[in-house]
Amino acid sequence: MESQGETGAKATGLPPVIERNIKTLIDRRASEYRSARLDHRMAAAISRFLGSLNFLYVNLLFFFTWIAINAGWINVRIPFDHSFVILAGVVSIESLFLSTFVLISQNRLAAMSEKRADLDLQMSLLSEHEITQLINLVTQIAERMNIADARNPELTDLAQHVAPEQVMDHMEAHEVAEMNRMGL
Repeated sequence: MESQGETGAKATGLPPVIERNIKTLIDRRASEYRSARLDHRMAAAISRFLGSLNFLYVNLLFFFTWIAINAGWINVRIPFDHSFVILAGVVSIESLFLSTFVLISQNRLAAMSEKRADLDLQMSLLSEHEITQLINLVTQIAERMNIADARNPELTDLAQHVAPEQVMDHMEAHEVAEMNRMGL
């Protein structure tokens, strides 16, 4: 009898662990969306609409109609904005709201990106620790089995714990030195 993971893997061609990870990510995003404040969900929905072709079509129709009426191309009624000053005001107000929603969306995406970067860092640190432990363990096994590669000096270097703050300090020092060299 096949498990649920095996059935999913055969249906999509992906290993069950990848299917599980995809489902976990989708569930997490849905949970974050449901737990978001109402005003944030509304801003996200408005931003999605403002970034769509439908919004472009609505604007094109609105502005074309406004211009056509006031330029006299359509004789629906008497033109009400001969100099298009009112239209310019409408466009200015619309751009104010558009830029506000863009900034709200960018702030939300930046916060999400920061959370993902933190998760990536945590996972990388955990992986580095696990790999270091595995190198130590495999080296000990190789030494007991008298395998020549167990004495590879590179393994000794790789088996050392890496302190992330030292790596960042070293990277920043190189960055500062490079900027100084370039005269920046």
